[in-house]
Order: sequence, then C-alpha cells, then structure tokens
Amino acid sequence: MPVTHLPADPAADIVAGLLAGPGHGSVADPSSSPVAALESLAAAHPASSLAWALLAEAALDAGAPVTAYAYARTGYHRGLDALRRAGWRGQGPIPWSHVPNRGFLRALGALAHAARVIGEDEEAVRCATFLRESSREAAEALGL
Repeated sequence: MPVTHLPADPAADIVAGLLAGPGHGSVADPSSSPVAALESLAAAHPASSLAWALLAEAALDAGAPVTAYAYARTGYHRGLDALRRAGWRGQGPIPWSHVPNRGFLRALGALAHAARVIGEDEEAVRCATFLRESSREAAEALGL
C-alpha cells in the first residue's frame, strides 16, 4: 500500500510562533489565553487539522471532553479531506515521521481519547485501531 504524505500545514509555522511566545507569528493578541490563540488559529486556517487537534487536546486537558470531541471530529474530517486530496484511498500508512501528517494523527488520537471519556466506547476503539493501523509510532506517541 502506498504511504501518504500530506502537504505542509500553513498553520504549523504559526503554531511554532505561538509556542515561541508573543511576536513570533501569533494570530492572537499576546495578552490572550492560549486557547483564544488556538481559536483564532482555527478561524484563520479552518482546514488545518493541526489547529483543531490542538484545540481538542487543550479541551481534554481542561476537562471538557464534549468540546474536545467536537474539535477533534472537525480536525479528523478536515484531515480526511486532505488525505483524499493527497491520494489516500481509505487505507495505508500515514507516517508520524512526516510532520505534516501529525495534525490529522493528533486529531484522530484526540477523537479516540474524547470518545472514550464521553462513553462512546465503540468509536474510541475504532479510532484507536485506525490510528495504530495508520501509524504505530503515532499511536505510541499519543498514548494509544
């Protein structure tokens, strides 16, 4: 099966800037919260799986699993769209080692975690299995 490599995510450079602090590519007011900055990022780049995955992870960390589920599902579907445009046909490796793939893989991992927390056990198993089949390295990195 062919390996799928997504193109660069335009939000990735901005994420790096957000992590570096104010004045390094932030899309939000430096005085705003990290979540507000991520929301601005997702609004500026709605096709970015990475932006949605980061929002989902932040919501999980904040104890808001329903919000995390919604963010993760958005990132997952945006990622499926990008994968299909990149030639993916519903199966095959999506390597974690290719950094642009990480947004989709993180969204999928967050979806598995959020689904488990809200009691969607079948979906949690399905998403975790999909993640492992796509990239064992991603599953390990994301605790699945």
